[in-house]
Amino acid sequence: MVERTTPTIPADARGYEGFGGVIGRTTSQSEPWWPDERRAPEGAPNIVVVLIDDMGYSDIGPFGAEIDTPNIDRLARNGFRLSNYHTTPVCSPARAALLTGLNPHRAGYGSVANSDPGFPGLRLELADDVLTLPEILRESGYATYAVGKWHLVRDANMGPGRTRESWPVQRGFDSYYGSLEGLNSFFYPNQLIADNSVVDVDEYPEDYYVTDDLTDRAIRQIKSLRAQDKTKPFFLYFAHIAMHGPHQVKDADLAKYRDRYAEGWDVIRQRRFDRQKADGLFDPDTPIAPRNTEPGYDAPPWDDLGPDEQRRYQRYQEVYAAMVDSVDQSVGRVMDTLTELGELDNTIIVFTSDNGGTAEGGPVGTRSYFSQFVHGPVPPDWERDVPHDEELIGSPELGVHYPRGWGQASNTPFRFYKGQTFAGGVRVPFVLSWPRGLRRADDDNGVRRQFSYVTDVVPTLLDLAGVDTPDRRRGRVAQERDGVSAADFLRDRHAESRHTEQYAEFGGHRGFYRDGWKLVSLHTDPSAVDNPVWQLFDVTVDPAETRDLAADHPEKVAELAQAWDDAAWRNTVFPLFDSVPAQIRRRPDEERLTDPVRILAGTPTLERYRSSRLIAYRDFEIDIELVDWTAQDEGVVVAHGDQQGGYLLYVESGSAHLVFNSYGRRRSASGPIPPGATGLVVRAVATPNVRWDFTVEAVADGQSSIIAKLDDQFQLVGMAPWTGISVGLDARGPVDSELRRRRGVFAFGSALRAVTYHPGTVRVPADVRRQIDDAAENSAD
Repeated sequence: MVERTTPTIPADARGYEGFGGVIGRTTSQSEPWWPDERRAPEGAPNIVVVLIDDMGYSDIGPFGAEIDTPNIDRLARNGFRLSNYHTTPVCSPARAALLTGLNPHRAGYGSVANSDPGFPGLRLELADDVLTLPEILRESGYATYAVGKWHLVRDANMGPGRTRESWPVQRGFDSYYGSLEGLNSFFYPNQLIADNSVVDVDEYPEDYYVTDDLTDRAIRQIKSLRAQDKTKPFFLYFAHIAMHGPHQVKDADLAKYRDRYAEGWDVIRQRRFDRQKADGLFDPDTPIAPRNTEPGYDAPPWDDLGPDEQRRYQRYQEVYAAMVDSVDQSVGRVMDTLTELGELDNTIIVFTSDNGGTAEGGPVGTRSYFSQFVHGPVPPDWERDVPHDEELIGSPELGVHYPRGWGQASNTPFRFYKGQTFAGGVRVPFVLSWPRGLRRADDDNGVRRQFSYVTDVVPTLLDLAGVDTPDRRRGRVAQERDGVSAADFLRDRHAESRHTEQYAEFGGHRGFYRDGWKLVSLHTDPSAVDNPVWQLFDVTVDPAETRDLAADHPEKVAELAQAWDDAAWRNTVFPLFDSVPAQIRRRPDEERLTDPVRILAGTPTLERYRSSRLIAYRDFEIDIELVDWTAQDEGVVVAHGDQQGGYLLYVESGSAHLVFNSYGRRRSASGPIPPGATGLVVRAVATPNVRWDFTVEAVADGQSSIIAKLDDQFQLVGMAPWTGISVGLDARGPVDSELRRRRGVFAFGSALRAVTYHPGTVRVPADVRRQIDDAAENSAD
């Protein structure tokens, strides 16, 4: 019998290659060949990781909250609470560390995936030699699903034709549904992705809410798998878009929390701390951090506020609480599905947050979220808020965020917020439940005070599930993990943590933990980025970092400062993000995104980042091609943005109407279109002080004439416009809500052929652009 060698299978042929490279096999001509399906060990547990965005330490019942979270409470009753779990100060680094077990800079995410400084620790794409948890589990016979927020893709790579190497499906998930962005609207997401493709939706259903949509998809994936295979274990990564701003919630959930927060953040904070101590998260004599008073971080006493302020501020927290409640409902729906399948007891469920509660709403909160990140030459009378009826707070009409007093309450009992390396930014709740595999003794309350870090999630889950880690990825030696398993002290409450030290850094803020001591700095001066002012805390007795011991223990400060330096060099932390010059923050090939583009009517909505490059800080011109137009032809010509900021040109009753939505404030100008018009032109002239002067011209008989003007409009910069460019309708979130109520998406007919964007000269100085972009990038985590 003649022997033959089967062809080798390409290393990128998913599902066959293994992590060691190609597969080859010798077999006889009469013997069929196919690879054996990978099967997980019999009885292997399912794994569900629920990751919340920007939710502080005390925002769920098991960690002290008054918010109703019965389903998360149930997980805690049957499982474990890690009261000393730490994460990174912001989002993308936390997600990279959670999914890889690598320290964030080593994984390539020293910052959020909305910039591109070009250094190894800030590459903001996962490297080829970085293994992810879903890749490991899929190799071991698991089905792998992801829903929700991803935020591990540079914004320049979110459009068609760009590399997808850091998209979820390429990083180990069988299926993905959600948002690649760092944030999104809850009623009108600017773009959703299914696997590797954009979901081409013009108008969301009237009752649409993104948390419900994500939950529906997660449950369908589980049910579909079980209909096909009754034993294959699965990994579900459910990364909620909540609780990131802007905060928006369904009316039915909001009604439940009306008037619950009239007592204010000081009372709520103390009550949460009392519950935390009563539940054993902290010792009874543990001090609570005083209210933040540092400039830019301060929160006023609630009793010092006037009645109008108190009434409005409590409305913001009502929305936040209702959103937490909706997340708990989502968790409950997934648990109910697992119960119906008889698999809840053999499912490891993790519930945690990517970083602490945030101060993004500023001292007074906002009803115009994106306007909070516009820093530059703003006019004296321009407020970063939108005067609206308070009853609209939480609705699709507004982009609200709570005042930072509620952010500090979220982080009870700690200091500071998301973005800083103090406990308020990096210490978050962590609940783990696995009834079949991790049973508690009757006298064990499930609280574990041992130190743990976000990099420990991967090794802990693999340890519990009994899954080994390959040493290669696509033929390359895989980077070694930094995290260690916490399984020992989950099983034995007296076991010590094997994670004894950990560095932290973001935007120049530094931290270092070792054996109960924590060294930390608050970075406030870019010119002094290399000279941190260190504070030292004994966090075994002072977890809220209330007593600075640096002056008492200079030798410990020197020891830990040197340890931070050593860890920073080892983990590619340098250069610090705050020292990176503005001119190298984006790679040169992004210049193509500012090329002129002709967009045919009916083209799917242009991706957000590409759309923004056509107009940001510059003059631009929109040429509109009409064919056989008459006064009976009407509809939206071009729309860019949504309720949180944008512009729109529509034709109605023979006139052209330009609507400019400046972060929630709408102004308009209009004029009649002459008979026989063959085109329209929108011209936006930028000014150095971040304004646009608009004109609308009609083209007829080869001549153009101005039919409408709108001068001195504050430019849409930073994260606005959020929804990309649509031609022939106002897709997804409406730029003009009143027009949407009257006419829907108001699709134009066949008289509209195309529009062409011609980006012009950038007029805003580089230092002003840097100031605005910095604030916007930090908001996107």
